[in-house]
Amino acid sequence: AASVISEFTGIHGENLTINTACSASMQAIGEAYRKINNGYLDLALAGGGDSRLSQGGILAYKKAQTLCTSNHNSAKEACRPFDKNRNGFMPGEGGAFFLLEELDHALKRGAEIHCEICGFGASIDGYNMTAPEPEGRWAKKAVISALNEAEVSASDIDVVSAHGTGTLLNDAMESILIDNIFMQNKPIIIAIKSWLGHLSAACGASELAVCLSCMKHGYIPKIRNLVDSCKPGLNFALKTKKTSFNTLLMQNFGFGGQNAALVIKSWKK
Repeated sequence: AASVISEFTGIHGENLTINTACSASMQAIGEAYRKINNGYLDLALAGGGDSRLSQGGILAYKKAQTLCTSNHNSAKEACRPFDKNRNGFMPGEGGAFFLLEELDHALKRGAEIHCEICGFGASIDGYNMTAPEPEGRWAKKAVISALNEAEVSASDIDVVSAHGTGTLLNDAMESILIDNIFMQNKPIIIAIKSWLGHLSAACGASELAVCLSCMKHGYIPKIRNLVDSCKPGLNFALKTKKTSFNTLLMQNFGFGGQNAALVIKSWKK
């Protein structure tokens, strides 16, 4: 895929392809951010694309017991992140890419700036190939690393874009994780997979694209099909509403215990 992008765009710089399951595209963006932040690059194209909509891909998900198999009135009702009656995710396909750029470089060429990436964190569970560490100990390490790098506290976060797959194990772990980190303030929690499905390695980039549009337009999408919360006390988005927000935490957790988090701020001149 990287070679095809290079051929189409004429890009000939450094290339790095990351294969860390569902956290891959978020880690790609995080690594690009750090290359720029540390002065190695002025700009970088980062993101990801994926599709598992094939017989082999669907079979693999079913064998891993992550695919939604419950009967619902329609496919739109199948993915139910953080609901007690969740049964697995709906697969999707797609992708998104972003041009990350050092600030002075972007201003000099008059670029339209959409947001500022402020912090990145990553970790690995070392626990199980298809299940997260139940208490979210190492996932928390990734999130805290992103918050620390961004020099923000948990109380500064307005919205959490959760991994929110709708699987029994992920949502249980992620609920514990969010509850542990946000003990005082309760940011709004959204789950873009309830709208897009699970885009595997591309989910981080695709969800970031949606979140940036929401940030721009002051829009909070409800978590679709969330009726009976698996973790009372958390501020899940139960209704779609128009409201502005400035600081966003994004979380992705993949097979093999791959964890990644980004802190994003709205851009103010």
